[in-house]
Amino acid sequence: MTTDRNLLARRMFEGISDTYDWPAQLLSLGQYGRWRRCAVDRLQVTDDALVLDVATGTGLVARDLVSRRGARVIGLDLTFAMLDRARGSNIALVSGRAEQLPFPDASFDGIVFTYLLRYVNDAAATLDELVRVLRPGGAMASVEFGIPTNGVARAGWSIYAMHLLPLASSVISPGWKEVGRFLGPSIMSFNESFPPPVLEHLWSGAGMQDVRMRRLTFGAGVVTWGTKVNAR
Repeated sequence: MTTDRNLLARRMFEGISDTYDWPAQLLSLGQYGRWRRCAVDRLQVTDDALVLDVATGTGLVARDLVSRRGARVIGLDLTFAMLDRARGSNIALVSGRAEQLPFPDASFDGIVFTYLLRYVNDAAATLDELVRVLRPGGAMASVEFGIPTNGVARAGWSIYAMHLLPLASSVISPGWKEVGRFLGPSIMSFNESFPPPVLEHLWSGAGMQDVRMRRLTFGAGVVTWGTKVNAR
């Protein structure tokens, strides 16, 4: 069943699908590419591994997986317009929801997802579902927004996310204006409910081990990675 958060994500991303890649890099002050490459580099998979990229969007992470890791990639997203933008890449594309993946148990050698959990109603259940389709010993990595813990950096982040980002986004398009207004409050709300220690606990509870986190750009980006336990 499509949830209210799914519908929110679909509406917003349909509004920016035709101009996603360069504004995402610009509005993240050049950090978006760095964060996703960090996640790809920490995904411990061998050449020719089969990897599922959940919330693939326009396929940026999927293309990094192909070029940097030599992986075979299936990209999944619930927004048809974003999948249309990803076509033509060397990846297979599937429409679907992270909460109910259309794959059998233990189908993939690796899984990566970006900015996903804020758009689902039950983060723990979604992680359970992701781990279900990961083979025992398989690797998973993610990128999520965070909030700096340093006082000065946090103040700078707040000024940018709550004031400058909405202003800059509004210049690009009406769709980006909506995203710019949404992101700052959304990041704050998500961080209050799921700070990094809580996310790490959820990963472990879903059956992941050796879970590690790296905070990038003073903590504005959080990369998490680990491996599935061999038996649950």
